[in-house]
Amino acid sequence: MPAMTVNDAPVMFDMDPETPLLWALRDAANLTGTKYGCGVGDCGACMVLIDGEALRSCLVTIAEAEGRTITTIEGLSRDRSHPVQQALVAEQAIQCGFCTPGIVMAAASLLRRNPDPSEADIREAIPNLCRCGVYPRLIAAVQRAGRVTRRRETISAAPAPGIDPADAARAVPAMGPASGGEADGGTTEPED
Repeated sequence: MPAMTVNDAPVMFDMDPETPLLWALRDAANLTGTKYGCGVGDCGACMVLIDGEALRSCLVTIAEAEGRTITTIEGLSRDRSHPVQQALVAEQAIQCGFCTPGIVMAAASLLRRNPDPSEADIREAIPNLCRCGVYPRLIAAVQRAGRVTRRRETISAAPAPGIDPADAARAVPAMGPASGGEADGGTTEPED
């Protein structure tokens, strides 16, 4: 069973060692922020940090990840306080959001190595595909995140992550225990 550290927690995957890390993270660890885009390493939607380096998790097997430290978007910053996350929101460099986790991970890796990247550095380090075309704003956001990293600028906090699971269960009954539904003898008919 391949063992590794995922988001600062020791994990062992009881799966075929040739399973792509992407599927172990999504299916076994329920870390669905890492997205499946193309499966062949072209799009970057599945980018995670492996020992601090941005790598496409669809191309890394869990056997290859054994003994290594994996950071997914969920482990980068639970409260969205990472400078890249803050800058992407501030620069409105997020559209549909599908590619965003991979872009954030690639940008975080870049800024760890180079907190003052040029436009060329950013283009080289973040080859991710974005079907919404946020590229000009992405360049500005990564440069802004670099200024934050270098303590040359601050950004007002982005909104906190969505509602907590208990509130979600109240707001979206299908996500929580049944109340007024079949489980307690009621009906599941919607109210008029």
